[in-house]
Amino acid sequence: MNNNIIADNFSLLAKLMDINGENSFKTKSYSVAAFTIEKLPAELSSIPEEKIFFIKGVGEAIGKKIIEQLHTGELSLLNEYVSKTPQGIMEMLAIKGIGPKKISVIWKELEIENLGELLYACNENRLLLYKGFGEKTQQNIKESIEYYLSNQGSYLYAQIENHAAETDTKIKNAFPLEQFELAGDLRRHLETIDKLEWITTASQQQIITFFKQQEYKIIDEDEITTKLKGKENLLLVFYHTTQEKFYQTLFEKSCSEDFLNEWKNMFPFKNSYTAEEEIFTNAGIDVIPPYLRESEKIILTAQQHKLPEVIQPKDITAIIHSHSKWSDGINTIDEMATAAIQKNLQYLVLSDHSKTAFYAQGLHEEKIIEQHKEIDELNKKYTPFKIFKSIESDILNDGSLDYSNEVLSSFDLVIASVHSNLKMKEDKAMMRLINAIENPYTSILGHPTGRLLLSRNGYPVDHKKIIDACAANNVVIELNAHPKRLDIDWRWIDYCLEKNVLISIDPDAHSVNGYNDIRYGVIAAQKAGVTKKHNLSSFSMQDFEDFIKVQHTKRP
Repeated sequence: MNNNIIADNFSLLAKLMDINGENSFKTKSYSVAAFTIEKLPAELSSIPEEKIFFIKGVGEAIGKKIIEQLHTGELSLLNEYVSKTPQGIMEMLAIKGIGPKKISVIWKELEIENLGELLYACNENRLLLYKGFGEKTQQNIKESIEYYLSNQGSYLYAQIENHAAETDTKIKNAFPLEQFELAGDLRRHLETIDKLEWITTASQQQIITFFKQQEYKIIDEDEITTKLKGKENLLLVFYHTTQEKFYQTLFEKSCSEDFLNEWKNMFPFKNSYTAEEEIFTNAGIDVIPPYLRESEKIILTAQQHKLPEVIQPKDITAIIHSHSKWSDGINTIDEMATAAIQKNLQYLVLSDHSKTAFYAQGLHEEKIIEQHKEIDELNKKYTPFKIFKSIESDILNDGSLDYSNEVLSSFDLVIASVHSNLKMKEDKAMMRLINAIENPYTSILGHPTGRLLLSRNGYPVDHKKIIDACAANNVVIELNAHPKRLDIDWRWIDYCLEKNVLISIDPDAHSVNGYNDIRYGVIAAQKAGVTKKHNLSSFSMQDFEDFIKVQHTKRP
């Protein structure tokens, strides 16, 4: 074990002790020891053990820990702190702009344990509420996290779609005589993307030569596939084929394995196609778009000419679930309403955080009264556009909501969401969610699993029981459109449709720019075959007011 490793161990120990809130004198002693050891002219392993204690800046306690490392190759105290510090917290040490003291605040006060959660908190402006975190600091942290995560190799669909389009254009311009089409997970509109895939008639040598000039590295190659990576650390995969097999290969690389196996069992491929649509025409069924090619059941639906007319971004009539400056949003209610009007939307459902969400400046009762007065004034100003009074009420540990029934009755509708104590076993999570769903004031169940894609798994739930409970209690399930959430998972929406449970594609907007996230919710809903009649945020003003009237009949 050399000096650099020993110094690094002491340095990390000092940082972890700081993060865990230990005595600053102790942590500083390990930090000083690390600095001292790095500057030593000789290796500690070459110094007699008894002389180690007399090195300036070492002393008895540090000396013993140096000897421990020389004998065992480990520092037991460091191991102890590593074991009790979440891996995501340790990973934050790699992010420019946040030292141990700030990380301690993030962990202990914001209850954030990984970079994905921290990035989401930056997007919601939650850091600004804590001492030492100004707007510039928050922005620097956000940019540093985004850069760090971009080097991990996996991306959200929303992060990668523009890069994919730009790369696609660049390739097609470079090879005008060859065919290229994007395929794979991006074409299927999956939530997260590990690689970009193309079908091409270009030769392997053409691709390799071109991308080497762009400073890409060859990861793997065989007779029909070339894999490369550039500075974005994203895998590019090219499937080489002939012009005759081009559309068959495109089809095969644009669907799930279950779908493809069922298709092959039912329909033989011809020798050649002039377009992908011809594959469906040859089979005598309706064209199934790539985003629906997941379950084999969709093939029968297409045979029966019953494919759904899936929801489109233009079918969204309202913003449901939005936050303003009253809690942790960036814009005023007036600005949020103006932006919605400019998008030709019919109404806005304002749902700031409730009082338990202290980290988000949640609204106490007196602030609710003031906010409702402002909404009344704005509704006079903007009629026929309307702002509805809502709240995103925290689901507490026992499943209750964090206001009295009297306060809850002052809202047009209530979105109930879990925001705290997310580390739950299924029985605990189900108890909280079912109790909240059965609350007569709950109209919408917000982001039902609390997941953050590529960052945090949702708490475990029995999706069918949740959906059944929503059906029994006339509660809508949110499809949170934020590209890091997309929660409820589209894979469970078909059961919602089966049980006649409405979904609501909601941006969870914390600024007017957040309205743009609706598009990603629509894309996810399309994969489940959702039509506009299944979606609450596609209701007309009159239909939405009728919905509210029905919701109010549930209330005592």
